[in-house]
Amino acid sequence: MVEQQEPEAVREHVRERVREYYAGWAGDKAESCCAGGGEDCCGGQAAGLDAPVLSLGCADAVSAAGLQPGEVVLDLGSGAGPDCFRAAAQVGPQGRVIGVDMTPEMLERAEAERVRRGLTQVEFRRGLIESIPLDDASVDVVISNCVINLSPDKPAVFAEIARVLRSGGRVSVADIVTRGPLRPDLKEGANAWAACVAGALPAEEIVEQLRRAGLADASWRPADGLAPAEIVEGLPFSAFITARKP
Repeated sequence: MVEQQEPEAVREHVRERVREYYAGWAGDKAESCCAGGGEDCCGGQAAGLDAPVLSLGCADAVSAAGLQPGEVVLDLGSGAGPDCFRAAAQVGPQGRVIGVDMTPEMLERAEAERVRRGLTQVEFRRGLIESIPLDDASVDVVISNCVINLSPDKPAVFAEIARVLRSGGRVSVADIVTRGPLRPDLKEGANAWAACVAGALPAEEIVEQLRRAGLADASWRPADGLAPAEIVEGLPFSAFITARKP
C-alpha cells in the first residue's frame, strides 16, 4: 500500500495546525495530544529526570533505543526536550544529542531548560522532520516520540532519516500506528491530525516505507507488550518501530 500524497498546500495546512497546537502546549495548555489513545498516550511530565519537563510522548523511546556512551543522537520533534535530556545522560559528555522541532515556543522552552541543566552536549535546531537541518551521515541513532505520525509527508521523513544516519546507524522510535486502516470516524481532518490520530498509518505500511527508504531490518511491536494479533483493528495504539542503515 502506498500512502496517498496530498498537495503541498494541504500538507502545509496540517503542519500549521500542528504547530499551533504544540505552541499551546508550550504554554501549558491542558488537553490531550492523543485523543482516544489512552491515558498514557501523550501528555504530562517526563519520568527519569531530576526535575519535571513537559513530555508529549507515547512510550519510552529513549530506553528502547539502547543508547551507548559517545553516540550522536538525533531526536525528531524534540518539543520541550525531555527525551534529549534523558539521552544526554546515556551518551555522556563525549556524546552529542540534537533535537529538531518546528515550533519556536517549544524550542525556546527546551533551550532554557538545556541552559539550566548545563548540558553542553545537547543542542536544539528549528526545522521540519521532512527536511532535517543536518549533514549526510552525521548521526548514529535517530529517535522520535509520537511525532512521525503528525507528518503529512512520511516518505520524506524516512528518506531524510536514511540520509542523516551513518552506515550501521539505527532508528528507534515510538509512535502512534494502527493495525489495518484507521477507522473512518476517527479521521477528522487537521484537528484529529494534531491529536496524533488522523495521521496514524498501519504499522506494516510504516515498515514498508522504511524499507523503501533504504533501511534494513525494519520491524514494529506494540509498546504495551501485547501480541500484534491482540490489537483491535482500526484503532490507534503506541508502538516501537526499529530499523537500521546497512
